[in-house]
Amino acid sequence: MFCIANNKNDLLINEQIKASNVLVIGPNGEQVGVKSLKDALVLANYAGLDLVLMNQNGNPPVCKIMDYNKYRYLKNKKEKENIKRQKANMVETKEFRLSAVIDVGDFETKLKQVRKYLEKNAKIKVTIRFKGRQMAHTEIGCDVMLKFAARLDDISTITDSPKLEGRTMTMMLAPKK
Repeated sequence: MFCIANNKNDLLINEQIKASNVLVIGPNGEQVGVKSLKDALVLANYAGLDLVLMNQNGNPPVCKIMDYNKYRYLKNKKEKENIKRQKANMVETKEFRLSAVIDVGDFETKLKQVRKYLEKNAKIKVTIRFKGRQMAHTEIGCDVMLKFAARLDDISTITDSPKLEGRTMTMMLAPKK
């Protein structure tokens, strides 16, 4: 019978271990051998370290002599570093909607907003939704998108040129490296 650790990620240490015999691995990774739990705890105390149950399903269960607080600290540090790396690799995509008959002031406002996100390394999806009779003049929407991209060509490149899918025209912009 084994005692449950406080946290699901925590390992059993010292007196929490309930096995009678354990395979002991030393602090430098050397295999000490199969010992009784009492002898293993004495070895760990003599070294000034903890006896940590690494694999309770082994026959006999495997324990390692180590500084458990240092082990947890390094494990948490590595997890945080991995999360940080994942966030750095994820590129955020922002969507901005324009209109085929957009006014100059609205156009300039959208340009400022898109420029801000491109400087933060986000990808931009520009869409125009055609309503009613605007479908007869989709080239106007395409011109608006190309003019939009031309105004941002100093900090962005067009990854997907304007495409019409149903009533929606889309274009993708990515920041320049």
